[in-house]
Amino acid sequence: MLNLFKSLISGNFIPRIADLELAYLNGSVSLVDLERRQREIDQGLFRRSSFDF
Repeated sequence: MLNLFKSLISGNFIPRIADLELAYLNGSVSLVDLERRQREIDQGLFRRSSFDF
């Protein structure tokens, strides 16, 4: 219980955008898939504002 409280206070429970991007890139299954995922990240897949429609 104390460890949970410490992790909530430290902010470690919220993944950073860079961590999400890296996990997405690590999930690629081929070079072509990796390149497509890199283009998607460069186009702002994970960095979109909540106000974009």
